[in-house]
Amino acid sequence: MTTDALTGWDEEATAEAYAAFARDWPMYSDTSHDLARRARLADSRLVVDLCGGTGVTARAILDLVPADARVISLDNAAAMQRIGRRTLDDARLTWVTAPAETLTQHVPAHRVDAVVCNSGIWKTDVPAVTAAVRRVLRPGGRFVFNIGGGFAGLTDPNDRATPSLDSLIHLIAARDHGHSPPPATTSGPKLPLATVTRHLSDAGLALVGAEVKEQHTTMAERRAWLSIPVFARPAGAFTHEQRMRMLEAAYARTSPDQTTVTRWLVVTAQLHRDRP
Repeated sequence: MTTDALTGWDEEATAEAYAAFARDWPMYSDTSHDLARRARLADSRLVVDLCGGTGVTARAILDLVPADARVISLDNAAAMQRIGRRTLDDARLTWVTAPAETLTQHVPAHRVDAVVCNSGIWKTDVPAVTAAVRRVLRPGGRFVFNIGGGFAGLTDPNDRATPSLDSLIHLIAARDHGHSPPPATTSGPKLPLATVTRHLSDAGLALVGAEVKEQHTTMAERRAWLSIPVFARPAGAFTHEQRMRMLEAAYARTSPDQTTVTRWLVVTAQLHRDRP
């Protein structure tokens, strides 16, 4: 994932493309509903959708919380939230435009039943966010989030005999543009389970469960995902139009129904009931 995929969300083109993808394809809706279910929201009064973007996860949360509950969707990308405000109309939902690390400035302490974060925790200062989550959770409250396989250090389950769409893009970039990918880093994954567990423990949260989930994605869905500007390949001094031409050339060498598997580490943590 490029640096832009960490910092480039507050742009209209990205927000619109992300919203279109989330509307047309199941990936973010499926992962949102999975996390919301794990958060045990049936009796919740206050829930936070952290790094909430356009509100895909907020919608899944609203499906499960009581009619008198409140949901706060917090994200630092105003462009993403502008779309959410237009498309998700629910009196229980409040939008807050702010970084995840400032959670305690916008949410009352020890009052939150659950914090849910879909596809975003690795974009944050994880120790700072985990500490902030601990301060807003009520005793017994849950923190549920997922981590992309690359960030979690999960093995790639795909058959290497079949080139991925990403690898085909890089082959075309090398052949037609002389592009060489940057050397691979040796620092290791950012958020393997051992690191996540340590961050949770340091913040006073207990790990309740960790599960590796697999999601099957067609080439057509992967093509749509790679069309979102922050995810477009390859990195480097290319325009978005150039990247899209390379994407289409790579996609033409695949079958739309061919599937790949992505892995996610799904983490559930909890503040013990006897902790203030």
